[in-house]
Amino acid sequence: MGPDPDFPLCSAKGCRADAVWVLAWNNPKLHTPERRKTWLACEEHREHLSAFLGVRGFLKDVVKLEDWESPGDAGAPAG
Repeated sequence: MGPDPDFPLCSAKGCRADAVWVLAWNNPKLHTPERRKTWLACEEHREHLSAFLGVRGFLKDVVKLEDWESPGDAGAPAG
């Protein structure tokens, strides 16, 4: 059974806190430029996860979960 989209949790390893942020990212070696993968983050892990993606040049956007609109998909964020 996968994560419950009605109660999204932080993507940080071992964290079970409610997600507050969507971190949209893209690995240019693997994905087309418009593709957006997502990680979810709680308040505590937003900066850490953003830095991890940012150092690699993958981070494209950080948006409040309540404001997130996935390109081409009206559903909840997925990894």
